[in-house]
Amino acid sequence: MRNWPVIVGNNVRRLRLKRDLTQEQLAFEAGIDLTYLGAIERGRRNPSLMVMVRIADALSVAPVELLKV
Repeated sequence: MRNWPVIVGNNVRRLRLKRDLTQEQLAFEAGIDLTYLGAIERGRRNPSLMVMVRIADALSVAPVELLKV
């Protein structure tokens, strides 16, 4: 069984760094709390579908990009 929170977190971090954004900038653009975003990136939180959509929109990618293995 795959560890989806870790997969999503790694993808969020990779895409955020690729766009040269800080966690604070991404959290602001996605409308979520900075500490929540940090926990998502560390695989400690399991974001809802709507939070993943907001993060994907802020990163200018399709939500499916956050689920790529």
